[in-house]
Amino acid sequence: MKHGHLSTKDLADFIRERATIEETYSRSMTKLAKSASNYTQLGTFAPVWDVFKTSTEKLASCHLDLVRRLQELIKEVHKYGDEQIKAYKKTKEDVSGTLEAVQNIQSITQALQKSKENYNAKCVEQERLKKEGATQREIEKAAVKSKKATDTYKLYVEKYAAFKSDFELKMTETAQKFQDIEEMHLLRMKEIIQSLSNTIKEIHLQIGEVHEEFINNMTNTTVESLIQKFAESKGTGKERPGPIEFEECNTSSVAEGIKPRKRKPFGLSGIMKKEKDTESVECPDADSVNFPDVDDEGYSIKPEATQDTKENHFYSSSESDSEDDEPRRFHVEIKPVQPNNSSQYTMPSLDELKVSIGNITLSPAISRHSPAQMNQNSSSEELTKSKLSAPTTEKGNSDFLAWDPFFSTSLESSSSASLASSSSSARPTTPLSVSTIVPPPRPASRPKLSTGKLCGINEIPRPFSPPLTANSSPPPAAPLARAESISSISSSASLSAANTPTVGVSRGPSPVSLGNQDTLPVAVALTESVNAYFKGADPTKCIVKITGDMTISFPSGIIKVFTSNPSPAVLCFRVKNTSKLEQILPNAQLVYSDQSQSDSSTKDFWMNMQAITVYLKKLSEQNPSASYYNVDVLKYQVSSNGIQSTPLNLATYWKCDASTTDVRVDYKYNPESMNVPSMLSNVQVVVPVDGGVINMQSLPPAKWNADQMKACWKISSISEKSENGGSGSLRAKFELSGGPSKPATLAVQFISEGSTLSGADVELVGTGYRLSLLKKRFATGRYMADC
Repeated sequence: MKHGHLSTKDLADFIRERATIEETYSRSMTKLAKSASNYTQLGTFAPVWDVFKTSTEKLASCHLDLVRRLQELIKEVHKYGDEQIKAYKKTKEDVSGTLEAVQNIQSITQALQKSKENYNAKCVEQERLKKEGATQREIEKAAVKSKKATDTYKLYVEKYAAFKSDFELKMTETAQKFQDIEEMHLLRMKEIIQSLSNTIKEIHLQIGEVHEEFINNMTNTTVESLIQKFAESKGTGKERPGPIEFEECNTSSVAEGIKPRKRKPFGLSGIMKKEKDTESVECPDADSVNFPDVDDEGYSIKPEATQDTKENHFYSSSESDSEDDEPRRFHVEIKPVQPNNSSQYTMPSLDELKVSIGNITLSPAISRHSPAQMNQNSSSEELTKSKLSAPTTEKGNSDFLAWDPFFSTSLESSSSASLASSSSSARPTTPLSVSTIVPPPRPASRPKLSTGKLCGINEIPRPFSPPLTANSSPPPAAPLARAESISSISSSASLSAANTPTVGVSRGPSPVSLGNQDTLPVAVALTESVNAYFKGADPTKCIVKITGDMTISFPSGIIKVFTSNPSPAVLCFRVKNTSKLEQILPNAQLVYSDQSQSDSSTKDFWMNMQAITVYLKKLSEQNPSASYYNVDVLKYQVSSNGIQSTPLNLATYWKCDASTTDVRVDYKYNPESMNVPSMLSNVQVVVPVDGGVINMQSLPPAKWNADQMKACWKISSISEKSENGGSGSLRAKFELSGGPSKPATLAVQFISEGSTLSGADVELVGTGYRLSLLKKRFATGRYMADC
């Protein structure tokens, strides 16, 4: 029966692996379809790429549909596994009588054997006394004992017969129940496999239909139709222009009936200097005619274009080839930008700001301090870390300091992608220049954050550091690094020392076009990293640090909306359930924060739309084929309560001899550490063992890497529904050639989707945007255990 439940779990794992393969293939096909639209659209072959794109998108959709069906089938298998466990518990209660019958038959068999031996001994003793000529009294006494042994033996024979009958009856019933359970199990497994095969068959039929449609489309796409489409798209018309006849030039009619037309320079106003008091009109057979400054009626000559001139078509063949006869172009006037050294900018009114960001209270703004001014308010430690001339050597610290406006670099020291600093006393609304934008000022009430509070756990050693002795303490290590992200919304790297936001590109279709009046979609991802160090089985020695970040994903189509609208709607968002967050560091380059809120469980933020517009535009120029751009907007640290905050509790035990080493790792799933208990997946436990391992025996089975001298256990998932409520042990025995081994630090990795450890949540505030996706997850950073 236990093997039946294991086979159910194995089947679910098999189907899950197949779904993962299909999902990867579907994503690859979607990416291929997208690349088809990026190929050249020039020439007669261009329409064929549309056929390829449509067919590839349908194939990707078929495989994605198969993924969805396989996931539903996995749920069905899990449901059956739960039913199996319930059925097994019920059967165990039903066959408890059989266990009693087995115990009875075993005990009566032993008693029967003893009584038989006693009976034989008494009979032999009686016969011996008779043959030896013992006294009558001794013979009679032996006869009494022999009779008593005979009665006892007969009694146990009768009891054995009764117990044997009951044992056979109950064993028959129990065996029949077990057989029925196994038959039902095999039938159900066959039904699941049949559903799997039918699903794959249906998808393959759909794929066949897509291929047939592709073949038909290519058959219908003939050479003649491609050339015809090209001619229709590039042609200038079906009627030929009539012949042109020579006409005599009538200078009098030119002087009286035609108003002189101003010669248009090829350039913008202010760039090319041209005289305004002369006009020229050219004829095919005459030189240009000069007109006086005053016409026949006494008006000064500054002619407006006549209706005939306005209606003159660009493709008219009656015009001459001179520069004077160019069609009338639009008049473009570009206002000069303000000089960079100006300290005052045009500001919108407070009412306009409130309308643009909703009902959020606007915090008072102060001028941005220079590094020299910060000397008066910052400690020497913070100043040391903030100077660019002596950057900190700890990567973890610089990673967090890049978010703090106190540690921003000036425009001169920033890269070309950095945002310029400003000394303006209010929030700017226009860019300083084409390539730079004024960053938002920091609210006056924003508290100064200590950089030391976000440092890593000094007590935690680096993973797989040199082996430690059994009595030594772990050496200090560098601050904990952020865990790597594995999401459909790819995680971005931290800001550099120049505060340039690093953006990753995620896959997936993007809206073709977004209008200025449309509700613009954005996606948000909350990713947290849990770092822990366990020392033996003592929970008080557990050291925990939890950090997180928030990423906003913008579709590529939103850039056109931002650039075409001088005042796009302000993107406002609210972080809820912040009671467990010790520090929140917004991206000082792109995000404002409201420090005037009275509710301590929520925090409101809004984006600097000018900065995000310029930044996304630059990214689109660097990666024009990207569908989405992910921007890190917040970092935060979560308060922890020792071992109670770890999703998976660990305890390790080592026994090191000259020839063997025994290792045991106890683990326990801790649902109380999560806001919503979720499954830990892709669990890996890696244990380094030195001393020349020549053989390994492990339970459950592990893999030994001889090159790295490490044993690795892989567990697909751990949750409350796992065996023993998510608790278990990993055991291994290593045979050594050069022992004894030294106890080392083991490392653990896992990931969990759909939940966070902090319980933080995000919602959009105001209008103009909608939250298309909110993805939550947490994973391990440095998760280690020592003996």
